[in-house]
Amino acid sequence: MLEFGEESCKLNKYILWIKFSEFIVVIPKTYIGGTHMATGKLKRKLSFLDLTFIGLGSIVGSGWLFASQKGAETAGPAAWLSWVIGAFAVLLLGFVYAELGGAIPRAGGSVRYGEFSHGPLLGYLSGFASIVAFSSVAGIEVEAVRQYAETWFPQLGTGAPTVLGWFVQLALLAIFFILNMKSVSLFGKTNTVITAIKFIVPILTIIVLLTQLKVSNFSSHGFAPFGFSGIEKAVSSSGIIFAFLGFQQAVSFASEAKNPQKSLPIALLTAVFLSAALYILLQLTFIGATPTSALGGGWAGLHYTSPFANVAAALGLGWLSSIILADAVLSPSGTANIYLSATSRVIFAWAKGGTFFKKFGEIDGKTGVPRPALILAFIMSVFFTLPFPSWDQLVGVVSSATVLTYIMGPVSLHAFRKTAPDLDRPYRLKGYQVISPLAFVIASLIVYWTGWHTDSWLLGSQIVMFVIFFFIKNAHSTITMAQQIKSSAWLIAYYVAMLIFSFLGTFDGGANILAGPYDQIVVAVVSLGIYYWGVNTGIQNVDLKLLSEEEAA
Repeated sequence: MLEFGEESCKLNKYILWIKFSEFIVVIPKTYIGGTHMATGKLKRKLSFLDLTFIGLGSIVGSGWLFASQKGAETAGPAAWLSWVIGAFAVLLLGFVYAELGGAIPRAGGSVRYGEFSHGPLLGYLSGFASIVAFSSVAGIEVEAVRQYAETWFPQLGTGAPTVLGWFVQLALLAIFFILNMKSVSLFGKTNTVITAIKFIVPILTIIVLLTQLKVSNFSSHGFAPFGFSGIEKAVSSSGIIFAFLGFQQAVSFASEAKNPQKSLPIALLTAVFLSAALYILLQLTFIGATPTSALGGGWAGLHYTSPFANVAAALGLGWLSSIILADAVLSPSGTANIYLSATSRVIFAWAKGGTFFKKFGEIDGKTGVPRPALILAFIMSVFFTLPFPSWDQLVGVVSSATVLTYIMGPVSLHAFRKTAPDLDRPYRLKGYQVISPLAFVIASLIVYWTGWHTDSWLLGSQIVMFVIFFFIKNAHSTITMAQQIKSSAWLIAYYVAMLIFSFLGTFDGGANILAGPYDQIVVAVVSLGIYYWGVNTGIQNVDLKLLSEEEAA
C-alpha cells in the first residue's frame, strides 16, 4: 500500500515520508527546500524558443529510434499512413490546447482545465491518468537509452536490463532529477541546447538514407499486408501516437513562460508541425532503405535491436550508424529530462486542485521549483523502470493513458465557450464546433485501437479512482458533490462504454463480437454523443475572478 505523510521531529530534520509496503523513504528538509517552500512562486523564465524546444524535445525522443520499425512490423509499407493519422489527431488536439493554454496558462494544464470547466472531480481523474502517463515516459526513455547502448555494452542486457543495466537507468534519472532541482531557467536553457543538437541527427539520417531508397520496398509483401486494421493498430500500439504525445508538455510550463498568452499557442503548433513532417519522412526513409535481404520473412519478421543504426550499418554506412547510436543516448535523455520535470508540474497541479496531498503543491522560494512534486515524480519514474523489460511493452499503455488526459481538453474548450464567453483568449480557435468534437472522436478511436489488454486495467483503474474520490475531502472547493457528479457523469459513462467496446471489439484481446468496420462506427457515434453530454454539463458561471487571482499569484 502506498502512503504519504508529513511529520516534524525535535530536530525538525524531516518533513516528508513516503511508504510503499514496508519500504519507507524519508526526505530531508534541505532537499525539499526548507522554509522557502511556503512563500515560493513559479518563476516566469521561459521564452518562446524555450517553449518550442520543450515541445520538440518532448516529441523527438525514443519514438524516432524505434517507432518506424514497429510501425513497419505492424502495418508494412503503409505505416506512413499511420503517421499521417497520428499527426492529424495531434494537430487537432494541438489547436484545442493552443486556445486553452493561452487562455488559462497553468502549470500542469491538462489537470486544471477539466477542474475549471467541470469541477474538482474531473481534475482529480485527470490528475491520476496524467501521473500514470507522464511519470512512465521518463522510465521508458532511459530504457531506450540502455537498449541502444547494448550495441556497445552488451553487459547492460539484451532486451531486459541486467542489474548493471538497471543501475545505469537509475543513474540517468538521478542526473535529470538533480538538474531539475536547480532552477527552471537552467532546465529550459539546457533543454534548448540538447533539442537543437538531437534534431540534427534524424534530419541527417533522412538525407543520407534517401540516397539508398529502393522503390520496390513499398510493394514488398503488399503495400498494406495487414489491412487497414494494421494501419490503425500501428497508431496506438507501435509507438506512433506515443512519439507525438509530447506536444503538450509546453502547456505544463505555461505558468513559467514569460509571455504565455502569445508565445504558448505558436510554440505548441510549431512543435507539432515540425515533428509531424520529421516523423513521416523518417518512416518513408526506413521503409525505402531497409535492405531487401532483411525482408525475406516479411515486414513482421524485422527484429533490429537498433533499427536505424542497424540499417545504416547493413548499407555500409558505419559512420552514420555511429552517429545514430550516439544520438540514441542524447535524444531519449533529453525527453526523459523534460518528462521528469513535466510530471512534477502535473503533480503540483493535482495538489493545487485540492484532491491530492497539499505538500506536493508547494514551491521552493529560491529556485521556483515544485520540489516535493519533483521528488515524487523521480520516485515514480524509477518505479516504471522496474517490471518492464523492453521499450515497446509500455508504449501502448502510455499512449492510451495520455490520450485519456487529452480527451478532456476538447470538452473543456467547448464548455468554456458556453460558460465563460468573456474569458480572454489570445488564440481563438476558429471552427471549434467541428474541430473539438472531431478531436475527441479521433482520440477515442486511438484509445479503442489500443485494445482490451491495455484498456481493461487502464479504464478500470479510472473507475476505481472515481469511487475512491468519495473518501477524499476537498475543503476549499465551493462546488457541491452533487454538482461535481452531475458535471463528471459523462466521463464515467465514457469509461464504461470504452471498456465494453474494447472487450467486444477486434483489437488486442477483444472477443471479436463487434466486427470491423462497425465497431469503429459505433465507437465514433457513442463518443460523439458523450462529447456533447460533457459540453452541456459544464459548471455554469465559471469563476473568472478565481482564474485571474490564481494568475496574479
